[in-house]
Amino acid sequence: MDREAVAVNPGPLRVLAHFVPGDKVLDFLAPHQDWLDVRFCAEDDDETFYRELPEAEVLWHVLRPISGDDLHRALRLRLVHKLGAGVNTIDVDTATQLGILVANMPGANAPSVAEGTILLMLAALRRLPELDRTTRAGRGWPSDPTLGETVRDLGSCTVGLIGYGNVAKQVERIAQAMGAEVIHTSTRDTGHPRWRSLPDLLAASDVVSLHLPLTDATRGLLGPDQLAAMKPGAVVVNTARGPIIDEPALIDALKSGRLGAAGLDVFETEPLPHDSPLLELPNAVYTPHVAWYTADTMRRYLTAGVENCRRIHDGEPPANVVNKVT
Repeated sequence: MDREAVAVNPGPLRVLAHFVPGDKVLDFLAPHQDWLDVRFCAEDDDETFYRELPEAEVLWHVLRPISGDDLHRALRLRLVHKLGAGVNTIDVDTATQLGILVANMPGANAPSVAEGTILLMLAALRRLPELDRTTRAGRGWPSDPTLGETVRDLGSCTVGLIGYGNVAKQVERIAQAMGAEVIHTSTRDTGHPRWRSLPDLLAASDVVSLHLPLTDATRGLLGPDQLAAMKPGAVVVNTARGPIIDEPALIDALKSGRLGAAGLDVFETEPLPHDSPLLELPNAVYTPHVAWYTADTMRRYLTAGVENCRRIHDGEPPANVVNKVT
């Protein structure tokens, strides 16, 4: 059936939410059920997704990529609403060609991602995975004498932030409150006293943390040369997007001991394959792209998502649209 031949659905606005809800999500949405019909689908349940997609007017999108083919099947779709900031998992060009708006939620997950970033910094600096394993195995005491030579206080470190958006600024505030010196880089020198060029930041930082969108310009930004330019024993943290780091180069740097540790929430391939060489590294700590995923972020997402649905339902333009359709 041609998209242009499909009439607007009567009745409540139909939303396809591409995640499995908990009770708090359902409780939040209950007061809106007279005008909002939300259907849920697990991200790995393609059968349900493709059954519901043709009737959906709004898609609440999390991480599973939305392709051009998906959008062609979405005959009534008016808005793809990213639950988060990065829209690299959406074929925005095809959406624009089809007259489908794409919106995001800038800043909604920033507090949670910032705290998740600090969590990974501390876990990597304090060798938390290794200490957890030895404690569980009954070998936690007497303590390893190398702790006093390798474990660092975050407050004694220089933290370098690559990117200086909502998340990075919140990481900065937390790290500074703990006593760290924080420097940052972004696309240009803004005159900020703590701005550094990327080479200078890499050379000066004990902890390097990534806070950039994935674009053609940022893909592979930290490659072999950049990792080699970092301080010996430095820590890399990534809660942005996996491909911003050259993963094989990172693995080599961690294996050789050139870098001290890494804390990663994102990976080149997600979910992380069971045979990934990253899983063999003792000096790395991982979370599965969930730095954003807290009850507090979900409440902010749902608030923004429902508000944009109300705007569409009432004939108003939605907020935070990233493309322009005619």
